[in-house]
Amino acid sequence: MLQRYYVWEWPVRLTHWFNVISLIALSVTGIYIGNPSLSVPQTDSFVMGWMRMVHFGFAYLFTVSVIVRLLWLFLGNQYASWRVFFPWASKEGWRNIIKTFTYYTFIHKETPSVVGHNALAAMAYLGIFVLFVVQILSGFTLYAQYDPNGLWASLTTPFLSLISNQGLRLIHHMVMWLLIGFSIHHVYSGWLMDVKEKNGTIGSIFGGYKFIDPKDL
Repeated sequence: MLQRYYVWEWPVRLTHWFNVISLIALSVTGIYIGNPSLSVPQTDSFVMGWMRMVHFGFAYLFTVSVIVRLLWLFLGNQYASWRVFFPWASKEGWRNIIKTFTYYTFIHKETPSVVGHNALAAMAYLGIFVLFVVQILSGFTLYAQYDPNGLWASLTTPFLSLISNQGLRLIHHMVMWLLIGFSIHHVYSGWLMDVKEKNGTIGSIFGGYKFIDPKDL
């Protein structure tokens, strides 16, 4: 019999939704900043200024949210721990990788019995964390150029010695589309596992609880 079990602590859920809201706002404003598409009747409408202000505001929110989630890798429960994202580091992890892979490739019909993230999802999320960091560093490096003598410039200028300004913009733009593509797949796979596992996967990111068979704990 399935039991109600607390899996996702509130910092995990809160940072998840802050990231969702931030990525939507940053993508919409970022696309406009890169390719302005609105014609305005007069120059003092300040559309680009508002877009940039919203973009920078959500950039700070996104950065704080990512930092909190990274800290929670060390402060959270076993399902939020950094160890989850390195399943290849143990024999049990490799068994979970293989079991999840054979399910996704239709070799086996049984869904992997996991409480938190399955092994392949955890590996994907590790890659997403890396993209988050790349996006934050590239974004603030570009942002710092408005004030070459400011604090942000002193912190990020070394990155411009490794890659050109336009190369950095291209990376920032490409990572945005990678995150948009991931988000679409993330929603689909979450819905799929919710239907297949019948354990409240989608609802758990709101309330934190899943319905788990005790033998899987």
